[in-house]
Amino acid sequence: MDEERALYIVRAGEAGAIERVLRDYSDKHRATFKFESTDEDKRKKLCEGIFKVLIKDIPTTCQVSCLEVLRILSRDKKVLVPVTTKENMQILLRLAKLNELDDSLEKVSEFPVIVESLKCLCNIVFNSQMAQQLSLELNLAAKLCNLLRKCKDRKFINDIKCFDLRLLFLLSLLHTDIRSQLRYELQGLPLLTQILESAFSIKWTDEYESAIDHNGPPLSPQETDCAIEALKALFNVTVDSWKVHKESDSHQFRVMAAVLRHCLLIVGPTEDKTEELHSNAVNLLSNVPVSCLDVLICPLTHEETAQEATTVDELPSNKTAEKETVLKNNTMVYNGMNMEAIHVLLNFMEKRIDKGSSYREGLTPVLSLLTECSRAHRNIRKFLKDQVLPPLRDVTNRPEVGSTVRNKLVRLMTHVDLGVKQIAAEFLFVLCKERVDSLLKYTGYGNAAGLLAARGLLAGGRGDNWYSEDEDTDTEEYKNAKPKEELLKPMGLKPDGTITPLEEALNQYSVIEETSSDTD
Repeated sequence: MDEERALYIVRAGEAGAIERVLRDYSDKHRATFKFESTDEDKRKKLCEGIFKVLIKDIPTTCQVSCLEVLRILSRDKKVLVPVTTKENMQILLRLAKLNELDDSLEKVSEFPVIVESLKCLCNIVFNSQMAQQLSLELNLAAKLCNLLRKCKDRKFINDIKCFDLRLLFLLSLLHTDIRSQLRYELQGLPLLTQILESAFSIKWTDEYESAIDHNGPPLSPQETDCAIEALKALFNVTVDSWKVHKESDSHQFRVMAAVLRHCLLIVGPTEDKTEELHSNAVNLLSNVPVSCLDVLICPLTHEETAQEATTVDELPSNKTAEKETVLKNNTMVYNGMNMEAIHVLLNFMEKRIDKGSSYREGLTPVLSLLTECSRAHRNIRKFLKDQVLPPLRDVTNRPEVGSTVRNKLVRLMTHVDLGVKQIAAEFLFVLCKERVDSLLKYTGYGNAAGLLAARGLLAGGRGDNWYSEDEDTDTEEYKNAKPKEELLKPMGLKPDGTITPLEEALNQYSVIEETSSDTD
């Protein structure tokens, strides 16, 4: 009934009547995502009628009402089949200012039309294979990049940027060819990185260092959404970037990594939005060549160095291990380096462990990132070792028992998901410089057996990678307990199915055999 009335007015009415009836339809169906199949033909005709109205000279408010209804109807894939034509796609591109290279987006009154047109294109491209093919034919990715350049450094048009970026993400997700076009022909890497810089209002203090205001306000919801969409699009653009061949590539990846470091040190409007922002930053960092991740840490300034020295001197002399990591003015410092970003990643990892679900999607990216950072960068590894595997003092409880980060990671070493337990074990192994004796010290033989068996290291030794020979000192508690440890104790099953030391199990089976032979 709603479609019949709207269709009648759209076909025969004037702009004011069309706007009113479509506004009513939009208000009623704003939250509708499933449609009755009986009205499918009417919805198709309504879509066709709306496109015919959009080519006319109608007021901006009427254009917005038409596009709002078209966005709602485009949630239905079946409706899109007859209306997804090159002509109709070009209508939306024109309304979204995607056809005009020299238009400077000066008419603020047109912004709602641009935003609604981009929203419609997002739905149509996502739901229609024909639209995806037409996007290639119409070179939509290049048009979106041109619109982004018009939006650059223009904070009051965040909605336009946000949906432009979302459409760019969808295109690069659905077409691998567009990823290559974005990366090389359209210079998408520097363009999207600049969009992030603008969203974060970054002020550079050095080539790869930005000023961080720990007391500054959180990002606005619009800035946060823009940044998240840019991060997702950048992930697609860089998904195959494992090796750096040119100096210019290396520089660009370092700039991006420095922007991502800044991202990790700021917060969004809510805790959930902050986690979503940081999660996308972690995913993107996983695409950065590991040699460029050194910018995640940076040397202290002269003032910060003086503050660190004061803090270290204030620590008691018997706290030698703890002296290497200090906290001053909200800055995590290790060995003269600012470790804030790595500390954020570590806390992010622990929160994902504590969630207790979706480990493969939510936990393995950050664990993999920390593992590769630790393997390639000595200061990062030493800092993480200090945080995750501090000198052992509690030697009475099993390694997997407790609430420390070490305990949580050791528990993951026997997780049912093979990928999760492999990366958790690999992370701890790298922190131990791939030395079997050190890994066993912190995890126990049973927890480490899977990784050691896979690497052929059950008899001991170390992995293939080289690490610096910095000292791994033992606490007095560990030294006293070490001679009493039993790293490997053969076990067997008793006749009743319970586990017992192997020697005792064999003795019980011998008794059973003797009893059985007597009865024969």
